[in-house]
Amino acid sequence: MRPPVTPIRASKIVLVGDSTTAVQGGWGGAFCDRHVASFLACINLARGGRSTYNYRAEGSWDIALHEMRAGPFEAVYVLVQFGHNDQPGKPGRSTDLASEYPDNLRRYVAEIRAAGAQPVLVTPLTRRQFEGGRLLDDLAAWAEATRAVARELDVPLVDLHARSRDLVQGMGPVLAMRTAQRPAAPEQVVAAQAGTTIGAPPQTAPAATVATAGRPAPAGAQDNAATEPMGQAKLAFDYTHLGPEGAALFAAIVADELAQQVPALRRNLIP
Repeated sequence: MRPPVTPIRASKIVLVGDSTTAVQGGWGGAFCDRHVASFLACINLARGGRSTYNYRAEGSWDIALHEMRAGPFEAVYVLVQFGHNDQPGKPGRSTDLASEYPDNLRRYVAEIRAAGAQPVLVTPLTRRQFEGGRLLDDLAAWAEATRAVARELDVPLVDLHARSRDLVQGMGPVLAMRTAQRPAAPEQVVAAQAGTTIGAPPQTAPAATVATAGRPAPAGAQDNAATEPMGQAKLAFDYTHLGPEGAALFAAIVADELAQQVPALRRNLIP
């Protein structure tokens, strides 16, 4: 006689967001690969270039809703991280910070709960741009709007923005370059050593940065709209997307924050 079988208790995590969460260029792949035990399924549905608006408009949210059905899972958790592409300057993606962005988050939370799953809001991963040795915290307002919705709706919050901002500021502009997908150009390293990051140098800059007189325009701050296009992140150096080292670093932060904010997940999270 075989001994009685104890039924398993399995849960599931669904990741929703933009390229900074996606499988190439974000922390989500490393999180699913390294930080969940075998009784915690993990699916990454984040896509590059998406905001709280166009992720839904294009139908990606419908796919995510399908994945939220409990089925054999004891519980389903949905992590939602947006902000980068909700910022101004990205036609077809940008949302209004004062009303549309938080309203979109509220709608995501309501529909996750209606599907029987549990929402977790994630503040946007910081960019790694510096000026005079100080991190340019250009996503602070979107992070705070996310925090406000989490407080209002009593949703667990993974404050990735605060943790990543403090860490990157401590690393400084040169060391933070190691988290990118590819090595920086020599000119970018020299600029970072002086405390201020610059975009792609003239010889590798996109055509849009070339002056009308036919001479390359001088490199300045990263053009975030051009660097964060729709689709999969290109394997290149920038101050937004993550290579293997960066993905591993920030995925560990997400796992740590999640263990603190959602105690029911601790037994299936690997530090």
